[in-house]
Amino acid sequence: MKKIETDQAPAAIGPYCQATVSGGFVFVSGQIPINPESGEIVVSDIHLQTEQVMKNIGAVLEAAGSGFERVVKATCFLADMDDFEAFNVMYSKYMTSRPARSTVAVKRLPKHVLVEVDVIAEV
Repeated sequence: MKKIETDQAPAAIGPYCQATVSGGFVFVSGQIPINPESGEIVVSDIHLQTEQVMKNIGAVLEAAGSGFERVVKATCFLADMDDFEAFNVMYSKYMTSRPARSTVAVKRLPKHVLVEVDVIAEV
């Protein structure tokens, strides 16, 4: 098992790593819309927050030797299911390979963000 850490994505805000590589797969921890340069949450707009989340995931995947085209499963958490369509617009720009996915609405996400996504990809 190999831990993945990159300064191109936000540092973990709890007792976990950005990703773990094991058995030919990278398991990317849930990413929220934190700008890794400033450490700040991106403004509370679902489009901009989703874009930052996807950029963060891309940076972690790259650090692990993978990429969006190798994602096999995504789990998406939305604070408001009314954001589903807008979320899909941004998500689809990155997940062009259309991996398996679950999307659920949750009561609240860390730091009161609107979206969090984690993925599993081949390395």
